Amino acid sequence: MNFSNPVNAFKGAYSMILLIFSIVIIMGLIATSQTNLSADVHPALAYVLIWVAIGWLTMVEGGQASLVGLAPVNAELYRDSHPIAYKCTKITNKGDNLDRYLLGRQFMVVIMVFTVNMSGGPLGDAELWGFPSWLSGIFLQSGLAMILFTCNVGQLNTQVNASLCMLDYIDTYFGLFTLWVSMAIEFSGLLHSSYLVQMLVAALAGKKIESNEDPRTFGGNIFFFGRCIISLAILIGCFAVTLEALFNDQTTMWEGVPAWAAVLVFFILMSVVGMLEGMQIAFFAVAKLPISERGDSVWAKKTTELLFRGEGNNLPGFMIGRQLCVVSCMFFVARVTSVDIAPGEENIFGVPDGLQELFNTGLLGALITTICASISWQLVASAFPYAFLSNPITYVLLRLCLVLESTGLCGAAWVIAAIHKKFAGFQRDEVYIGTGEERAKGDMGDDTAHVPVGPGHMAKLPGFADNAPKSLKKLLKKDANVAQYITSQIDQMETGSSGKA
Repeated sequence: MNFSNPVNAFKGAYSMILLIFSIVIIMGLIATSQTNLSADVHPALAYVLIWVAIGWLTMVEGGQASLVGLAPVNAELYRDSHPIAYKCTKITNKGDNLDRYLLGRQFMVVIMVFTVNMSGGPLGDAELWGFPSWLSGIFLQSGLAMILFTCNVGQLNTQVNASLCMLDYIDTYFGLFTLWVSMAIEFSGLLHSSYLVQMLVAALAGKKIESNEDPRTFGGNIFFFGRCIISLAILIGCFAVTLEALFNDQTTMWEGVPAWAAVLVFFILMSVVGMLEGMQIAFFAVAKLPISERGDSVWAKKTTELLFRGEGNNLPGFMIGRQLCVVSCMFFVARVTSVDIAPGEENIFGVPDGLQELFNTGLLGALITTICASISWQLVASAFPYAFLSNPITYVLLRLCLVLESTGLCGAAWVIAAIHKKFAGFQRDEVYIGTGEERAKGDMGDDTAHVPVGPGHMAKLPGFADNAPKSLKKLLKKDANVAQYITSQIDQMETGSSGKA
């Protein structure tokens, strides 16, 4: 963001003021035991968990931008200058590991957001320092303070730096550890029911799922599908427990909301998150197509006309607003699905206390959200982008995201990113490995085969697309490396190819 522009400078300044105020409020709520974790356990634990979760979230979000962005680059070019980054990409560039990493890190994002909500989310009747009711309603009851904190500190600022300084950002043992955790989550099989969705989507699209690995052996198939069945059973169990708690008014849902309304809100929020996750895939899938090929329906034409109007600034604007919407919905889903058993009440389905404590952590809601409200919708959008474009809800959500972006609420992310970059000494990747054009001219071995795209894959552009400033077009012209990467990814999305010869 160019802060020499008075409008941008104003947005950055007022956004920082709101962010600082929000952080002070959240810390005050924890100190006065007015959040779920501080009230149930101890404020000290809530303080530790909220900052650990938000700090880890920065690496989960930034790591994705780095690892996906570096996938086409010959790792030998930075083997000596960035040895830890080299270790990371040697893992993700092997076989289908990038797909596995993306699956695991998606669950980590949801877990971190749910943890932040448990640690700092205000109780329903929270009051602080004699704030007037209207101020408490805006920052506490609506969740605005938590949303600004999570988006600006935990997500957007880290993506800004990681998208252009990928090597420096991922060249830490923290990044390598986060990668291992993501891979371990995928290997556990907890999310393997997503692969069943992947297979179904590819079959409906009439296309084969591209893979960089040899076909599985008989034993490999038993191990793989065994985890798929177990994952599906766990997912069904999560739904059963969550719905039972909702119907029995045993969640942290606001008091006075009837059971049927709570269930309805749950599925509506899940659908909204899913639509927002799928829309980003669909929009980039048609970004380079001629206007005549972006869909024939009235709503597809209205959506694409709005999205690509003028210089195309509405596309990055949507991605910023989308981040705010997704985080907002996730906080509400966390509140709706978090089980809360009052003292003396019988455990859900009469389970032992130990298992009930697991239900109370919010893990069940996080698993449902990851698979059913995130991964599945991304996979569907990768195969059927035109179906998303032709949906009137897509147009409505696009309008909403653009309105949210125009408020400048995320301006603080750019300020934090600039400060972080200064103190960390980050440099742009071309300083170490040259631009995409220079590497191509020198035949340095760039290869896009490691980037999983097309039907059946959670194809996503680098993280900076989630928070790019309105000067995106100028950035593409100035930075050939960024322009080449975006071009290659959109080309692959359109063709459904993996980049292999």
